[in-house]
Amino acid sequence: MPVTLKRLIIFAIIITGAFVLGRLAVRAAINLLLGGTLFGGNFL
Repeated sequence: MPVTLKRLIIFAIIITGAFVLGRLAVRAAINLLLGGTLFGGNFL
């Protein structure tokens, strides 16, 4: 496998992870502002 293909695969994995974590961070921030639980459960 060429080095450039390995770099592209690693780059795609990093971009996917950053996208998911970024969306989760935005959800957490909005949830804190609105005063809800992050994953929608009743923990008490």
